[in-house]
Amino acid sequence: MYPGEYTLIGNELSFFTRKLEAQLRFQQIPWHYQFKTEARREELEAKAGTHFIPLLSTPDRWLLQDTISIGPFLNERFSAMPVIPDTPLQRALCFILEDAFNHWLGRVCVHSRWCYPDNVAWVGPRFSANIMLDRSIDVPFTDEELHQLGHLGPTMNQGFGQNACAVNGVGPEQAAAVQADFREMLDVLSAHFAHHRFLLGGRPCLADFALAGASKAHFITDPEPKSWLGQHEAMLTQYTEPFFSDDGLTTGSWSDDNALPDTLSDVLDYFAKTYFVSSAANVTAGLAGEKFYEYDIGHGVTRARTARRLNQARLHVKAELNRCHARDDAALQAMLGQTDILSYYLDQQR
Repeated sequence: MYPGEYTLIGNELSFFTRKLEAQLRFQQIPWHYQFKTEARREELEAKAGTHFIPLLSTPDRWLLQDTISIGPFLNERFSAMPVIPDTPLQRALCFILEDAFNHWLGRVCVHSRWCYPDNVAWVGPRFSANIMLDRSIDVPFTDEELHQLGHLGPTMNQGFGQNACAVNGVGPEQAAAVQADFREMLDVLSAHFAHHRFLLGGRPCLADFALAGASKAHFITDPEPKSWLGQHEAMLTQYTEPFFSDDGLTTGSWSDDNALPDTLSDVLDYFAKTYFVSSAANVTAGLAGEKFYEYDIGHGVTRARTARRLNQARLHVKAELNRCHARDDAALQAMLGQTDILSYYLDQQR
């Protein structure tokens, strides 16, 4: 491993850029931002072979993409500050929860950002700060800049936002369903974080970076989802902001006896009734070659486009569960045996 700084290439309003930033900060990895500006876009996409962000440039001149693979990579390289537990139950839940937060929160992110005109107008200049001005969104805007950059939000919405919402089945007509589900998740998280600092207890794992990344890029930043937080705003802000502090995040450790917080069962039950219902339908439809799938989590039928990435993520977690001998682990069976979560990962043929 070559010494030197890692370069985080992305944008501050990006869920997965912020997810990776949270991990870099927690593991105390030397790093700096490089915003994906319009001037750099073509060169970066040619090198990376993708238009997706974030990208991570390493001191050994690798250019990496996809936080699902980058997270374990950095855990191994900077093992003095681990973010993946070693004990089987904790390790399994780390990957399962990362998968759930990665893909379920994305729906709320795109819906809350692009389905509300006032929010679209607000994010436009903030995207411009990174993309056009090559500076942080935290630098105040002049009135002239706000006027000059005001067009970008509607332009991005027409070019990307509306389609992202439609593909994910979370267009404007789904507003009531998305907000109701989001409130249910906040209730469960609030009960958990009332007693535990992080998802697995006293130390963050990969799943915490996903939740913190979505919260920092969207939920406690964009005015629309922030208005949905209500009584949970203080909870989510207090959970999220320390991940992005220059002072560093002081933490404890995971339980030495492979134990998990009791309240985590409610978080898993929530995902069993939501994300895993949706993702199982997606994977089944995708393997059958169908372009769309439908699911109902209690707020009416949602129709969305199948996404190959969900099965790829499932197979990634399946490999980790097999490493943990999940089928034979009594603690894991006790934790998840009343749900279809293990079956989702282990029983599909592909």
